[in-house]
Amino acid sequence: KDIIDRNGDGVIGYVLAIGDVGHNDSIARTRGVRKALGTAVEKDGAIDATPAGTNTDGSATVVKDGKVGDFKVRELASQEMKNSAGATWDAATAGNAIGTWSASFGDEIDLVISNNDGMGMSMFTAWAKDKKVATFGYDANSDAVAAIAEGYGGTISQHADVQAYLTLRVLRNALDGVDIKTGIATADEAGNVLEEGVDYVYNEADRSFYALNLAVTADNYKNFMDATKTFEPVSKEVKSDTKKVWLNIYNASDNFLSSTYQPLLEKYDDLLHLDVEYIGGDGQTESNITNRLGNPSQYDAYAINMVKTDNATSYTSLLK
Repeated sequence: KDIIDRNGDGVIGYVLAIGDVGHNDSIARTRGVRKALGTAVEKDGAIDATPAGTNTDGSATVVKDGKVGDFKVRELASQEMKNSAGATWDAATAGNAIGTWSASFGDEIDLVISNNDGMGMSMFTAWAKDKKVATFGYDANSDAVAAIAEGYGGTISQHADVQAYLTLRVLRNALDGVDIKTGIATADEAGNVLEEGVDYVYNEADRSFYALNLAVTADNYKNFMDATKTFEPVSKEVKSDTKKVWLNIYNASDNFLSSTYQPLLEKYDDLLHLDVEYIGGDGQTESNITNRLGNPSQYDAYAINMVKTDNATSYTSLLK
Protein backbone atom coordinates (compact mmCIF):
# COMPACT_ATOMS: atom_id res chain seq x y z
CA LYS A 1 0.00 0.00 0.00
CA ASP A 2 2.94 2.34 0.63
CA ILE A 3 3.90 1.82 -3.02
CA ILE A 4 0.32 2.43 -4.23
CA ASP A 5 0.12 5.71 -2.28
CA ARG A 6 2.27 7.53 -4.84
CA ASN A 7 2.43 10.94 -3.18
CA GLY A 8 2.51 9.69 0.41
CA ASP A 9 -0.56 11.66 1.48
CA GLY A 10 -2.13 8.71 3.28
CA VAL A 11 -4.98 8.58 0.75
CA ILE A 12 -5.33 5.93 -1.93
CA GLY A 13 -7.11 7.89 -4.61
CA TYR A 14 -8.75 6.29 -7.62
CA VAL A 15 -10.62 7.43 -10.70
CA LEU A 16 -13.42 5.40 -12.24
CA ALA A 17 -14.57 5.19 -15.86
CA ILE A 18 -18.28 4.36 -15.93
CA GLY A 19 -19.63 2.81 -19.12
CA ASP A 20 -23.33 3.61 -19.18
CA VAL A 21 -25.32 4.88 -16.20
CA GLY A 22 -28.41 3.00 -17.39
CA HIS A 23 -26.79 -0.32 -18.24
CA ASN A 24 -27.18 -3.15 -15.74
CA ASP A 25 -23.62 -4.45 -16.23
CA SER A 26 -22.13 -0.99 -15.81
CA ILE A 27 -24.19 -0.40 -12.69
CA ALA A 28 -23.15 -3.77 -11.23
CA ARG A 29 -19.46 -3.13 -11.91
CA THR A 30 -19.54 0.35 -10.40
CA ARG A 31 -21.26 -1.03 -7.33
CA GLY A 32 -18.71 -3.83 -7.11
CA VAL A 33 -15.78 -1.42 -7.20
CA ARG A 34 -17.26 0.81 -4.53
CA LYS A 35 -18.17 -2.11 -2.32
CA ALA A 36 -14.68 -3.62 -2.58
CA LEU A 37 -12.96 -0.32 -1.79
CA GLY A 38 -15.31 0.71 0.99
CA THR A 39 -16.50 3.83 -0.80
CA ALA A 40 -20.09 2.67 -1.35
CA VAL A 41 -23.12 4.63 -0.19
CA GLU A 42 -26.51 2.94 -0.12
CA LYS A 43 -29.56 4.49 -1.74
CA ASP A 44 -33.00 2.86 -1.71
CA GLY A 45 -31.52 -0.38 -0.42
CA ALA A 46 -28.76 -0.68 -3.03
CA ILE A 47 -25.30 0.76 -3.57
CA ASP A 48 -25.50 4.09 -5.39
CA ALA A 49 -23.87 3.78 -8.83
CA THR A 50 -24.25 7.45 -9.75
CA PRO A 51 -21.09 9.14 -11.14
CA ALA A 52 -19.45 11.30 -8.50
CA GLY A 53 -18.03 13.89 -10.88
CA THR A 54 -14.91 15.46 -9.38
CA ASN A 55 -14.53 14.56 -5.72
CA THR A 56 -10.98 15.43 -4.73
CA ASP A 57 -12.23 17.08 -1.54
CA GLY A 58 -14.39 14.09 -0.56
CA SER A 59 -17.60 16.11 -0.51
CA ALA A 60 -19.63 13.99 -2.96
CA THR A 61 -22.76 12.39 -1.52
CA VAL A 62 -22.91 9.36 -3.84
CA VAL A 63 -19.66 7.96 -2.42
CA LYS A 64 -17.82 8.14 0.88
CA ASP A 65 -14.21 7.74 1.92
CA GLY A 66 -13.24 4.16 2.66
CA LYS A 67 -10.43 2.79 4.78
CA VAL A 68 -7.82 0.11 4.14
CA GLY A 69 -5.45 -0.34 7.07
CA ASP A 70 -4.00 3.06 7.86
CA PHE A 71 -5.01 4.48 4.49
CA LYS A 72 -8.05 6.43 3.46
CA VAL A 73 -9.57 5.42 0.10
CA ARG A 74 -11.23 8.11 -2.01
CA GLU A 75 -12.99 8.11 -5.36
CA LEU A 76 -11.35 11.23 -6.74
CA ALA A 77 -13.49 11.35 -9.87
CA SER A 78 -15.90 9.28 -11.92
CA GLN A 79 -18.02 9.94 -14.98
CA GLU A 80 -20.05 8.20 -17.65
CA MET A 81 -17.93 7.85 -20.77
CA LYS A 82 -20.42 9.09 -23.36
CA ASN A 83 -19.24 10.86 -26.50
CA SER A 84 -20.85 13.85 -28.21
CA ALA A 85 -22.85 11.56 -30.51
CA GLY A 86 -24.36 9.79 -27.52
CA ALA A 87 -22.41 6.52 -27.65
CA THR A 88 -21.57 5.15 -24.22
CA TRP A 89 -18.65 2.96 -23.04
CA ASP A 90 -16.56 5.24 -25.25
CA ALA A 91 -12.82 4.59 -25.09
CA ALA A 92 -11.79 7.90 -26.64
CA THR A 93 -13.85 9.80 -24.07
CA ALA A 94 -12.10 7.84 -21.31
CA GLY A 95 -8.73 8.77 -22.76
CA ASN A 96 -9.72 12.42 -22.75
CA ALA A 97 -11.05 12.14 -19.20
CA ILE A 98 -7.80 10.77 -17.79
CA GLY A 99 -6.00 13.63 -19.55
CA THR A 100 -8.22 16.15 -17.79
CA TRP A 101 -8.03 14.41 -14.43
CA SER A 102 -4.27 13.91 -14.51
CA ALA A 103 -3.70 17.55 -15.45
CA SER A 104 -5.77 18.67 -12.46
CA PHE A 105 -4.83 16.16 -9.76
CA GLY A 106 -2.51 13.59 -11.32
CA ASP A 107 -0.29 13.24 -8.25
CA GLU A 108 -3.31 12.13 -6.21
CA ILE A 109 -4.31 9.31 -8.59
CA ASP A 110 -3.04 5.98 -7.29
CA LEU A 111 -5.40 3.63 -9.16
CA VAL A 112 -7.26 3.80 -12.45
CA ILE A 113 -10.38 1.62 -12.63
CA SER A 114 -12.72 1.04 -15.54
CA ASN A 115 -16.04 -0.69 -16.19
CA ASN A 116 -14.41 -2.34 -19.21
CA ASP A 117 -11.03 -2.91 -20.82
CA GLY A 118 -11.75 -0.71 -23.82
CA MET A 119 -11.90 2.39 -21.64
CA GLY A 120 -9.25 1.02 -19.28
CA MET A 121 -6.73 0.51 -22.05
CA SER A 122 -7.42 3.99 -23.39
CA MET A 123 -6.58 5.49 -20.00
CA PHE A 124 -3.61 3.15 -19.58
CA THR A 125 -1.98 4.08 -22.88
CA ALA A 126 -2.84 7.78 -22.57
CA TRP A 127 -1.36 8.28 -19.10
CA ALA A 128 -1.23 5.45 -16.56
CA LYS A 129 1.35 3.27 -18.34
CA ASP A 130 3.93 6.04 -18.45
CA LYS A 131 3.24 7.01 -14.84
CA LYS A 132 3.23 3.36 -13.69
CA VAL A 133 -0.23 3.72 -12.15
CA ALA A 134 -2.04 0.41 -11.71
CA THR A 135 -5.03 0.16 -14.05
CA PHE A 136 -7.83 -2.39 -13.80
CA GLY A 137 -10.53 -3.20 -16.31
CA TYR A 138 -13.10 -5.82 -17.16
CA ASP A 139 -13.62 -8.20 -20.13
CA ALA A 140 -10.13 -9.77 -20.54
CA ASN A 141 -9.78 -8.39 -24.06
CA SER A 142 -6.65 -9.71 -25.75
CA ASP A 143 -4.87 -6.34 -25.78
CA ALA A 144 -5.58 -5.80 -22.09
CA VAL A 145 -4.38 -9.28 -21.14
CA ALA A 146 -1.17 -8.75 -23.13
CA ALA A 147 -0.71 -5.35 -21.45
CA ILE A 148 -0.49 -7.00 -18.02
CA ALA A 149 3.11 -7.79 -18.96
CA GLU A 150 3.61 -4.03 -19.42
CA GLY A 151 2.04 -2.94 -16.14
CA TYR A 152 -1.72 -3.14 -16.70
CA GLY A 153 -2.93 -4.15 -13.25
CA GLY A 154 -5.45 -6.82 -14.20
CA THR A 155 -8.84 -7.55 -15.64
CA ILE A 156 -11.83 -9.82 -15.23
CA SER A 157 -12.70 -12.52 -17.72
CA GLN A 158 -16.46 -12.79 -18.00
CA HIS A 159 -15.91 -16.22 -19.57
CA ALA A 160 -16.81 -14.93 -23.03
CA ASP A 161 -16.26 -18.40 -24.47
CA VAL A 162 -19.02 -19.73 -22.22
CA GLN A 163 -21.20 -16.65 -22.79
CA ALA A 164 -21.08 -17.07 -26.56
CA TYR A 165 -21.75 -20.79 -26.32
CA LEU A 166 -24.72 -20.29 -24.00
CA THR A 167 -26.20 -17.62 -26.29
CA LEU A 168 -26.33 -19.97 -29.25
CA ARG A 169 -26.89 -23.18 -27.29
CA VAL A 170 -30.14 -21.89 -25.81
CA LEU A 171 -31.32 -21.06 -29.34
CA ARG A 172 -30.25 -24.47 -30.64
CA ASN A 173 -32.11 -26.26 -27.86
CA ALA A 174 -35.26 -24.20 -28.39
CA LEU A 175 -35.17 -24.87 -32.13
CA ASP A 176 -34.69 -28.60 -31.54
CA GLY A 177 -37.44 -28.77 -28.92
CA VAL A 178 -35.18 -30.44 -26.37
CA ASP A 179 -34.60 -29.69 -22.70
CA ILE A 180 -33.15 -26.20 -22.37
CA LYS A 181 -30.17 -27.48 -20.37
CA THR A 182 -29.06 -30.00 -23.03
CA GLY A 183 -25.37 -29.49 -23.75
CA ILE A 184 -25.19 -27.25 -20.69
CA ALA A 185 -26.00 -29.09 -17.46
CA THR A 186 -26.41 -32.45 -19.20
CA ALA A 187 -24.22 -33.71 -22.01
CA ASP A 188 -25.57 -33.72 -25.54
CA GLU A 189 -24.93 -36.59 -27.97
CA ALA A 190 -21.59 -35.07 -28.95
CA GLY A 191 -20.48 -34.85 -25.31
CA ASN A 192 -20.71 -31.07 -24.87
CA VAL A 193 -21.36 -30.17 -21.22
CA LEU A 194 -20.54 -27.40 -18.73
CA GLU A 195 -19.97 -27.63 -15.00
CA GLU A 196 -22.60 -25.74 -13.04
CA GLY A 197 -21.17 -23.57 -10.29
CA VAL A 198 -17.78 -23.52 -11.98
CA ASP A 199 -18.43 -22.48 -15.58
CA TYR A 200 -21.90 -21.00 -15.13
CA VAL A 201 -24.91 -20.65 -12.86
CA TYR A 202 -28.61 -20.78 -13.71
CA ASN A 203 -31.03 -18.40 -12.01
CA GLU A 204 -34.48 -19.97 -12.01
CA ALA A 205 -36.28 -16.76 -11.06
CA ASP A 206 -34.67 -14.83 -13.93
CA ARG A 207 -34.69 -17.85 -16.26
CA SER A 208 -31.13 -16.83 -17.06
CA PHE A 209 -27.75 -18.50 -17.49
CA TYR A 210 -24.75 -16.56 -16.21
CA ALA A 211 -21.14 -17.34 -17.11
CA LEU A 212 -18.92 -17.03 -14.04
CA ASN A 213 -16.17 -14.44 -13.84
CA LEU A 214 -12.47 -15.24 -13.55
CA ALA A 215 -9.75 -12.90 -12.26
CA VAL A 216 -6.88 -12.32 -14.71
CA THR A 217 -3.67 -11.23 -13.01
CA ALA A 218 0.08 -11.25 -13.52
CA ASP A 219 0.08 -14.80 -12.15
CA ASN A 220 -2.25 -16.33 -14.76
CA TYR A 221 -2.63 -13.91 -17.67
CA LYS A 222 -0.77 -16.16 -20.11
CA ASN A 223 -3.69 -18.60 -19.90
CA PHE A 224 -6.00 -15.90 -21.32
CA MET A 225 -3.92 -14.60 -24.21
CA ASP A 226 -6.31 -15.90 -26.90
CA ALA A 227 -9.69 -14.44 -26.03
CA THR A 228 -11.37 -16.00 -29.07
CA LYS A 229 -10.57 -19.64 -28.34
CA THR A 230 -13.63 -21.83 -27.81
CA PHE A 231 -14.09 -23.53 -24.44
CA GLU A 232 -12.81 -27.09 -24.82
CA PRO A 233 -15.63 -28.89 -22.92
CA VAL A 234 -18.19 -27.49 -25.38
CA SER A 235 -16.25 -27.48 -28.64
CA LYS A 236 -17.69 -30.58 -30.33
CA GLU A 237 -19.88 -30.34 -33.43
CA VAL A 238 -23.52 -31.33 -33.03
CA LYS A 239 -25.65 -33.20 -35.57
CA SER A 240 -28.64 -30.98 -36.32
CA ASP A 241 -30.33 -29.38 -39.30
CA THR A 242 -29.06 -25.89 -40.07
CA LYS A 243 -31.32 -23.09 -38.84
CA LYS A 244 -31.23 -19.40 -39.73
CA VAL A 245 -30.73 -16.92 -36.88
CA TRP A 246 -30.82 -13.11 -36.69
CA LEU A 247 -28.45 -11.83 -34.00
CA ASN A 248 -27.49 -8.27 -33.22
CA ILE A 249 -24.57 -6.72 -31.38
CA TYR A 250 -25.74 -3.44 -29.87
CA ASN A 251 -22.46 -1.61 -30.56
CA ALA A 252 -20.20 -2.73 -33.39
CA SER A 253 -17.49 -0.37 -32.13
CA ASP A 254 -17.31 -1.94 -28.68
CA ASN A 255 -13.94 -3.67 -28.30
CA PHE A 256 -15.19 -6.65 -26.32
CA LEU A 257 -18.23 -7.30 -28.49
CA SER A 258 -16.44 -6.91 -31.81
CA SER A 259 -13.05 -8.48 -31.06
CA THR A 260 -13.98 -11.18 -28.53
CA TYR A 261 -17.69 -12.00 -28.29
CA GLN A 262 -18.68 -11.98 -31.97
CA PRO A 263 -15.61 -13.96 -33.14
CA LEU A 264 -16.52 -16.60 -30.54
CA LEU A 265 -20.13 -16.64 -31.75
CA GLU A 266 -18.87 -17.16 -35.28
CA LYS A 267 -16.91 -20.21 -34.18
CA TYR A 268 -19.78 -21.71 -32.22
CA ASP A 269 -22.38 -21.11 -34.94
CA ASP A 270 -20.52 -23.58 -37.16
CA LEU A 271 -20.35 -26.19 -34.39
CA LEU A 272 -24.06 -25.78 -33.64
CA HIS A 273 -25.15 -25.65 -37.30
CA LEU A 274 -26.64 -22.17 -37.08
CA ASP A 275 -26.59 -19.83 -40.06
CA VAL A 276 -26.32 -16.53 -38.21
CA GLU A 277 -26.76 -13.09 -39.72
CA TYR A 278 -24.84 -10.65 -37.51
CA ILE A 279 -26.09 -7.07 -37.23
CA GLY A 280 -23.86 -4.42 -35.65
CA GLY A 281 -25.51 -1.42 -34.00
CA ASP A 282 -24.14 2.04 -33.33
CA GLY A 283 -24.42 1.84 -29.54
CA GLN A 284 -26.81 4.79 -29.47
CA THR A 285 -30.26 4.00 -30.88
CA GLU A 286 -32.42 0.91 -31.13
CA SER A 287 -33.70 2.05 -34.55
CA ASN A 288 -30.22 1.64 -36.04
CA ILE A 289 -30.72 -2.07 -35.37
CA THR A 290 -34.46 -2.58 -35.72
CA ASN A 291 -34.49 -0.89 -39.14
CA ARG A 292 -32.44 -3.85 -40.36
CA LEU A 293 -34.99 -6.42 -39.29
CA GLY A 294 -37.18 -5.91 -42.32
CA ASN A 295 -38.39 -9.47 -42.91
CA PRO A 296 -38.54 -11.36 -39.60
CA SER A 297 -40.30 -14.36 -41.13
CA GLN A 298 -37.15 -15.46 -42.97
CA TYR A 299 -35.44 -16.39 -39.69
CA ASP A 300 -36.00 -19.33 -37.37
CA ALA A 301 -34.80 -17.55 -34.23
CA TYR A 302 -33.53 -14.24 -32.90
CA ALA A 303 -30.91 -13.20 -30.34
CA ILE A 304 -31.36 -9.59 -29.30
CA ASN A 305 -28.67 -7.45 -27.66
CA MET A 306 -30.38 -4.18 -26.73
CA VAL A 307 -28.78 -0.75 -26.54
CA LYS A 308 -30.85 -0.03 -23.43
CA THR A 309 -31.97 -2.92 -21.28
CA ASP A 310 -35.51 -1.56 -20.92
CA ASN A 311 -36.26 -1.29 -24.65
CA ALA A 312 -37.36 -4.87 -25.37
CA THR A 313 -40.66 -3.81 -26.93
CA SER A 314 -38.75 -2.08 -29.75
CA TYR A 315 -37.86 -5.57 -30.92
CA THR A 316 -40.71 -7.78 -29.80
CA SER A 317 -43.27 -5.53 -31.51
CA LEU A 318 -41.63 -6.42 -34.83
CA LEU A 319 -41.86 -10.15 -34.15
CA LYS A 320 -45.58 -10.39 -33.34
